[in-house]
Amino acid sequence: MFPNLPLISCGDDVWIDHDVILRRPEFVRMGSHVAIDKGFYCTTSLSLGDYVHIGPYVTCIGGKAGEFRAAGFNNVMAGARIVCASDRFDDSGLFGAMIPDEFKGCQIAKPVVMEHFSNIGTNAIVLPGSTLRKGVLLAAGSLLIGDTEEWGVYKGNPAKLVKKINPENACQLQNLACKVNIVKACIANMNMTVPHLFRDLWS
Repeated sequence: MFPNLPLISCGDDVWIDHDVILRRPEFVRMGSHVAIDKGFYCTTSLSLGDYVHIGPYVTCIGGKAGEFRAAGFNNVMAGARIVCASDRFDDSGLFGAMIPDEFKGCQIAKPVVMEHFSNIGTNAIVLPGSTLRKGVLLAAGSLLIGDTEEWGVYKGNPAKLVKKINPENACQLQNLACKVNIVKACIANMNMTVPHLFRDLWS
């Protein structure tokens, strides 16, 4: 893990490449089993659950007004662009990072949310206020604007539902991952007896 980051919280088994830039680490929360690859650049608040992978050269922009949340069991593939806040780019005022606030126009600032098992494909773009519901897969190169339906594949510009997914496999894998973690915890903490191990595994 990259040292000396004043995160709000950080779980176990977290790996952050040395080339990652978190502009506001004091607004970052991370669960366990998280990996963030080379070139990730984030200017927003960030909340990552367990089993989250951020691929290389992903950007998450929006400044202090932006927020990105991934619930767990998520992947953001290489080169994806997550836009959590943006100038409106209309005639309400000037726009740009260096423009004084008194000259700026309206800003769009809405959280981008990934629910459990959702995934963002390579070079996809996600705009402010978008929600990837449970099990959603956003195909490579797609542009997502707004909400989605659970367990669907979204593709295109703008992204539209093209296929539904059977959720049973993902839920079974989640249960297996949780059981494996219980075993790991028991091995690490020998104070737990064998009867307790089997009770926690199969209860």
